Amino acid sequence: MEKKLHVKTGDMVIVISGDDKGKTGKVVEVSPKEGKVIVNGVNLVKKHMRPRPPKEAGGILEVEGAMYASKVQLYCEKCKKATRAAHKIDGDKKTRVCVKCGAEL
Repeated sequence: MEKKLHVKTGDMVIVISGDDKGKTGKVVEVSPKEGKVIVNGVNLVKKHMRPRPPKEAGGILEVEGAMYASKVQLYCEKCKKATRAAHKIDGDKKTRVCVKCGAEL
């Protein structure tokens, strides 16, 4: 069964635990089945690539690795802090807002 995550693709998040604690970045990919996210520029791992077509260059690349969604929290650009999301309903539109300052996330 897929779990619902508190972050979506494109959200700005901050890492709250682990080696990359304090780093911020945009969510590139979300995997609700595993409960993991991939954040741009965070949790870089080395990947050894073979040259697939013989003319293409291989080598060691640095790519973003997946991390558990519980290690990241939404980041508010306005108050520059990690925050939880509150839901604001305007008519038939439901938007996520910062609990601390009320800015739209």
